[in-house]
Amino acid sequence: MHAQLPQVDPPWDIRRQGRRWDTEWMARWELKPHKIELIDAKLLWDDEERLTLLALLLENVGADAAVRIGDPDVWRAAVAGLEDGATG
Repeated sequence: MHAQLPQVDPPWDIRRQGRRWDTEWMARWELKPHKIELIDAKLLWDDEERLTLLALLLENVGADAAVRIGDPDVWRAAVAGLEDGATG
């Protein structure tokens, strides 16, 4: 995935535990997709939209919930890849 997560105001605040939006709720609401579509067997139009939706969800559910989805070794490898610049 080559897209960058868009910078937002207020900045993304993804924590281990999910949280409710406080003053940023309207700004976050504006970022959500208008509708979820399947294009070429992928959700939404591009990776930037997918990353934005993922960030919105992660702010609400937290990283601890996210890493319980799928194979823990994949998450460990992704974190290890941060240090060596690898992408997979």
